[in-house]
Amino acid sequence: MVEVTTARRSKSWIASLRGIVQAVNPFLFRFMTVAKNESWVGEQAVPAEARVPKIDLLDASEDAYGGVIVDMKEPMNSDLFASALRASTTKWREQGKKGVWIKLPIELVNLVEVAVTEGFRYHHAEPSYLMLVKWIPTTANTLPANASHRVGIGAFVTNSKGEVLVVQENSGKFKGTGVWKLPTGVVDEGEDICTAAMREAREETGIETEFLEVLAFRQSHNSFFGKSDLFFVCMLKPTSFDIQKQDSEIAAVKWMPLEEYAAQPFIQKNEQFNYIAKACLEKKKGNYTGFSAVPTTSGFSHKQNYLYFNKKVLSGTNTCENSHTGKL
Repeated sequence: MVEVTTARRSKSWIASLRGIVQAVNPFLFRFMTVAKNESWVGEQAVPAEARVPKIDLLDASEDAYGGVIVDMKEPMNSDLFASALRASTTKWREQGKKGVWIKLPIELVNLVEVAVTEGFRYHHAEPSYLMLVKWIPTTANTLPANASHRVGIGAFVTNSKGEVLVVQENSGKFKGTGVWKLPTGVVDEGEDICTAAMREAREETGIETEFLEVLAFRQSHNSFFGKSDLFFVCMLKPTSFDIQKQDSEIAAVKWMPLEEYAAQPFIQKNEQFNYIAKACLEKKKGNYTGFSAVPTTSGFSHKQNYLYFNKKVLSGTNTCENSHTGKL
């Protein structure tokens, strides 16, 4: 009974106070809060939920492994992106998604700090974009690591005289050493090993070639920016003989007897170079067979790729296509 009486007195006191305020300043009264979940706009009460700004979720596509990919393309305010990213992550977690990938073009660098603050980490970067990733379940993280290897080639080009095409470099570790070496280079993204070998030979020496075989390859670790390295020695057949050296990288180019190349002190003292030279010598004698490049397709797509193997034991196979002559 006491509680009821107290409540009535409180309501009466509040009503009296409102009357006094309204009499003194009617304008002020219209903007007073009348309840916890309402505000006055003009003379209309607005529910609190109607005052919460709507947050749009980020557009995302599903990947093949239970995750999502956000491909950001349009500029966005950092604060708005932060709110959208939090709301989206909550939604993806409720949906049972796993990895979240965010691709940010270089123009949207203002969003990188926001993503990192929300628990995303760098995965890899290309000249035009940065890829960030976050594992959102509480289970073990199974996201793949960034590409772990760089691929290089060495071009072993021999002519009908038993000579090998060699170069001296005007930069790098071989600069000024007097060592004659095979043309070498890095395979470009999306480029086949056999195509890269022909390209490097042409760029450094001006000699056009056809791919024949992979004679050998080696793997090393902690090489370029801490990555592992695969290097393929490729045997090529020259289809032109007019040497035009690449002035920016190459100091000299010439045809050298294979035996003279193999007898260089550096080649003799360096175990890997010595093994490669021996393989080349045995190939010249017909005692060694490498891997040919055979165009194939996998069971997962119709895109053509090359399988390298000793095709002499099989019949009806083609080899790597020379993109300049159209020959197989």
